Amino acid sequence: MNRRIFMKTVGAGGLAIASGPGLMAARVRNIGLQLYTVRNEMEKDFEGSLARVAQIGYKEVEFAGYFGRTPQQVKDLLKKNGLKTPSSHIGLNLFEQDLPKTLETGRILGQKYLVCPSLPEPRRKTVDDFKKLAELFNRLGAECKKAGMAFAYHNHAFEFEPLNGQMPYDLLLQNTDPKLVKMEMDLYWVVKANQDPVAYFEKYPGRFALVHVKDMDTTPEKGFAEVGRGNMDFKKIFGASKKAGIKHYVVEQDRTPGNPFDSIKISWDYLSNFHY
Repeated sequence: MNRRIFMKTVGAGGLAIASGPGLMAARVRNIGLQLYTVRNEMEKDFEGSLARVAQIGYKEVEFAGYFGRTPQQVKDLLKKNGLKTPSSHIGLNLFEQDLPKTLETGRILGQKYLVCPSLPEPRRKTVDDFKKLAELFNRLGAECKKAGMAFAYHNHAFEFEPLNGQMPYDLLLQNTDPKLVKMEMDLYWVVKANQDPVAYFEKYPGRFALVHVKDMDTTPEKGFAEVGRGNMDFKKIFGASKKAGIKHYVVEQDRTPGNPFDSIKISWDYLSNFHY
């Protein structure tokens, strides 16, 4: 076999191997758990629950309250279990009423994103309401940035109910500074609202630093399911992750059919082996 034929054969073989299953596909990295999923267990046994989450394989957790523990106590527990907390859910009232303490807690825990998880119903009735919220988000984002962190917003489905022909979620995105406000897109709620996550990634590239990964069951109610056991098209969604700007993939299941630790293990096993 002469060199030209040899190189052609190697080249063709290399391409076939590189194009084989898994080798050209990307894997999901920075998989975390929103601890709201195990909220009842956290309340009963905070320390033991964190240990169980780590034993399943998770390396990142997103808090939804600290159950009376100090930031230093939480930091010590995270270190003990080999966990990091890139983000936390913090009520809008805490952002407004005690921002210095909120920022200090985030600093101690090494958090990168402080996330507003929802909006009080009386403050989200009109287009002007959402524009005012966007202004507030920009101010909070500026303070978070000064402290070395970023402000982010987590959606539900109400942001996709039009107000005077305008979509509230778009109002938030269009009226906030991309340098100050990031989004934590809850993929389940976007799909349940009959919207396409990828369309938003393409329309607002780089805005979605985090996503909540949860699956949708096949019942008429479109309830919650363990990741991989529903009908969400994660291959399509994660295929646009670079354009979206996703840095962290956070598993969440608002309700589980049985023991939530069984559910989060199913989701971990699926997502940690998922290729797209």
